[in-house]
Amino acid sequence: MQRLLYTISIHLLRIGFLLAYPFHSKARLFVTGRFNILKKIKKTFLSVNEKVVWVHCASLGEFEQGRPIIESIKKKHSHIKILLTFFSPSGYEVRKNYDQADFIFYLPWDTPAQAKEFVSLTKPVLAIFIKYEFWFHYTECLKKQPAKIISASCILRPNQIFFKNYGTIFRQLLQNFDYFFSQNSETKKLLNSIGIEHVEVAGDTRFDRVMEIISSGEEIAQAKRFKGSEKTFVIGSCWPEDMDVLAPFINENSELLKFIIAPHEISDSFIRDIEKSLQVKSCRYSEQKNNIEDYSVLIIDNIGLLSRLYHYGEFAFVGGAFGKGLHNILEAACYGIPIFFGNKNYYKYQEAVDLIMRGGAFEVADYADLKAKYELMIVRPENFLLACEVTQSYVQENLGATKKIMSYCSPILNS
Repeated sequence: MQRLLYTISIHLLRIGFLLAYPFHSKARLFVTGRFNILKKIKKTFLSVNEKVVWVHCASLGEFEQGRPIIESIKKKHSHIKILLTFFSPSGYEVRKNYDQADFIFYLPWDTPAQAKEFVSLTKPVLAIFIKYEFWFHYTECLKKQPAKIISASCILRPNQIFFKNYGTIFRQLLQNFDYFFSQNSETKKLLNSIGIEHVEVAGDTRFDRVMEIISSGEEIAQAKRFKGSEKTFVIGSCWPEDMDVLAPFINENSELLKFIIAPHEISDSFIRDIEKSLQVKSCRYSEQKNNIEDYSVLIIDNIGLLSRLYHYGEFAFVGGAFGKGLHNILEAACYGIPIFFGNKNYYKYQEAVDLIMRGGAFEVADYADLKAKYELMIVRPENFLLACEVTQSYVQENLGATKKIMSYCSPILNS
């Protein structure tokens, strides 16, 4: 009965997207991206004779967790073909031309017929589902293939359906997996509590990815000149709600600090709003000022620099937590600096919770709260040094998840 209800829910979800198709751009991509998808996959895989590893990500964030695994597989097992699928357009549309994957598709719906056809066409020897991607019919079909199934960077919470009295079918789904690489010990304990023992606490592969980016990053000449020998506060992925808190802080502290602002969206209207909110001398990155060191604020009006910009900061503020959700704080943590962010929506980000508990990150409610927590580090320098040590050591402790996962995958791919 539960199996039937699950299948019906998938069909209802599919119908929901069809109904939303005329009114919602993301729904249109969901539908058009899956149009004749199995025919396209069949045509693609007719001539594929090599071993296939299937990596599935819900969206762009999960892709960043799967990416280090994909690139390690391609580096160590060049004969392997990588099949990459996405559930969401926000992942597929951004990464559909990713050059380390041999085949990239939307995931067909998890119905018995579509799952069976997909698995029989692609014939993966190994399927890697990232974070919290669990699909009942796909894992059943993979088990019959047979193919090894692992969950990488897995993270679970006690209130999820797997651990409810009525979650029998979802516990059966988890039993289809051969191995779990969890982000934390809580996930391992939860899986153990329902009889799943094949679990290893490996951490989050994003740490490996971010450290790789930072290690290979080049200097940003303008940012270096702008900073000079001054202490700098880097503001990454900020939204209007973040700037409501930050603008008065910048205006008050411009004689003591320089500020680099990298908006989440680089629309001209938002950048103009930032400029209007500032009572200090600011310039845009694209202006290429010869006397850039004379400015108090540098506004980054292009993309792709943020992970390297934190290198120039003694402090960081990461945006998003006053709105839909906190953006990536690992990029800042890798440089061993204190991190601030909003107090509204950070709870589901394990690294944010961990760093707050340890004293390396600080959630702030408003301008007064930001000012007070910042001044605690200035008045007592030992607090600043502790925060720096915490963020740096936290990253070092969590490196190596990709290596652990590859130690499991390599024997399968070599056999």
